[in-house]
Amino acid sequence: MNRGGGAEQPNDEGSDRMKKTCVVTGGAGFLGSHLCDRLLREGFAVICIDNLLTGSVRNIEHLAGNGAFTFIKQNVADYLYIAGDVHYIFHFASPASPIDYLEYPIPTLKVGALGTHKTLGLAKSKGATFILASTSEVYGDPLVHPQPETYWGNVNPIGPRGVYDEAKRFAEAMTMAYHRYHRLDTKIVRIFNTYGPRMRIRDGRVVPAFIWQALRGDPLTVFGDGSQTRSFCYVSDLIEGIFRLAMSHLNDPVNIGNPREMTVNDFAREILRLTGSPGPIVYRELPVDDPKVRQPDIGKARQLLGWEPRVPLEDGLRETIAYFRTVLEEEQASGRRGSGGGGR
Repeated sequence: MNRGGGAEQPNDEGSDRMKKTCVVTGGAGFLGSHLCDRLLREGFAVICIDNLLTGSVRNIEHLAGNGAFTFIKQNVADYLYIAGDVHYIFHFASPASPIDYLEYPIPTLKVGALGTHKTLGLAKSKGATFILASTSEVYGDPLVHPQPETYWGNVNPIGPRGVYDEAKRFAEAMTMAYHRYHRLDTKIVRIFNTYGPRMRIRDGRVVPAFIWQALRGDPLTVFGDGSQTRSFCYVSDLIEGIFRLAMSHLNDPVNIGNPREMTVNDFAREILRLTGSPGPIVYRELPVDDPKVRQPDIGKARQLLGWEPRVPLEDGLRETIAYFRTVLEEEQASGRRGSGGGGR
């Protein structure tokens, strides 16, 4: 079934791509929907597959009526069949927040294992390039800082976060097995903390949690003492890096993220400043296996893809805050109110 309307016209380089089709699993999610937008702008036809467990039709409703866009509601861990030619498969389907890991541990493992197997099988049958959305979580609570692609990680396989971490590590292993054994053209992007419009408000991650709490005038909840560090990449920068990787000849994993590192405390204060919220900041116990540091080494992306993030943090946060203000106004108009979660 085709859905809608507001995709931009393809660029001049996209004329040859109008004949090519991309499949995006998890395409109604935060990152997947922005990726669909970018691929459409580049002149590709896009088939978006999502079971809407954590994705939302809201993220793709602006594409309703666009003849180059097709949405299929389906769980790729159960079954996957696409008729016709497929040239690129972007496997982005997965719950992706600590709250999701606790609520959906089995689906998280299944989409990382079975979903990756099925999408790789589709890529093999179609002769398509396969792009796996992996994560900085494969590094676990790192003992090396910043984290290069050569670091093997420090992951607890039986902890509450292990369902996501190990699902992605298994997905990477299977992707490389298909590359080596079947000679499939595969890419692995290790995604670091990303933010921007279309994030789920109540997914528990630090950006939506802090913004939502600040806009409502609630205290900002910091887990631990706030000295743990994170780095934040704006979504348009991330999608640019992913697109460059997909179009490259690289097959080994590549970090895509912003190397600017800051403490959670500093980030909380920045949110209070930009929203004008008085705070305060309150502290709660740090969750099990929560990483103490997180910063990508993006030397490979700089050298081999000519990529680095360009959107300043303040500019990206202002765009994100504006999005959340709109969502808050809509919820207030409909009489809804709920917890914004907490900041990790």
